[in-house]
Amino acid sequence: MSETKIVCNSLGHTYPNGVEAVRDVNVSIDQGEVISVVGQNGSGKTTLVKHFNGLLKPTAGNVMVGDLDTLENAVGLLARSVGYVFQNPNHQIFAASVKEELSFGLKNIGLEQDEIEKKVGEIAEDFLLTEYLDLNPYRLGFSLRKTVGMASIIAMEPDVIILDEPTTGQDFLGVKAIRDSIHKLSAQGKTVIVVSHDMPLVAEETNRVLVMCETELIFDDSPAKLFANDEILNKTNLLPPQISSFSTKVGLGKSKDAILSVEDALKSVKTK
Repeated sequence: MSETKIVCNSLGHTYPNGVEAVRDVNVSIDQGEVISVVGQNGSGKTTLVKHFNGLLKPTAGNVMVGDLDTLENAVGLLARSVGYVFQNPNHQIFAASVKEELSFGLKNIGLEQDEIEKKVGEIAEDFLLTEYLDLNPYRLGFSLRKTVGMASIIAMEPDVIILDEPTTGQDFLGVKAIRDSIHKLSAQGKTVIVVSHDMPLVAEETNRVLVMCETELIFDDSPAKLFANDEILNKTNLLPPQISSFSTKVGLGKSKDAILSVEDALKSVKTK
């Protein structure tokens, strides 16, 4: 697998209507990291990550994906390295059947038909979609359509996968499948970037958090550091996971590192 590092240099983006959405963001993301991007609606988080595969182009500064400047390269080329799974699958799915949707990207990157058939079978099995292959995606419920959208991007095996609010609208099994997918992608050395309001997902499945607030990047550190930082939490109105709040109230964990899971809380109790 190639190394696809994403680097933002003084990135800014102002929409044609004059609304500034991202201001002076400097950040570097290495291959293999599992990162979450959080913040309230309108903070700039989705605008930020849409620059990583060229869906949006900087109006100030630049973004490098590997050795490619996103200003100078088309989305189609950048998408070979950075796959983007939309929050709303209706913005992504166009094929008449699940099988065709899973095949679409594979055809675009030039795979032979027999290899496409093999990959579609494997990805359908991984995401529990085998029984739906011949159905129109729009006959499926919202949760399953999101799964189809995610599977179609992962099938192309990009180095970087961006998941925009992946757990929104998902049931328990859907959330579990997403968490399992993040584990699998991480084990393969993929970079996973999760935009989310789901703080338990952020705490338990990612290793680094970027916090956007009013167009600016104001925090870049671990989930344990974020959920112990009252100043940032208050400024952004982010609510830590219940286990983090409870552990703080009963005096578990370290002052600069929040408890992120029940397992962490039990370990902390045993060491007291």
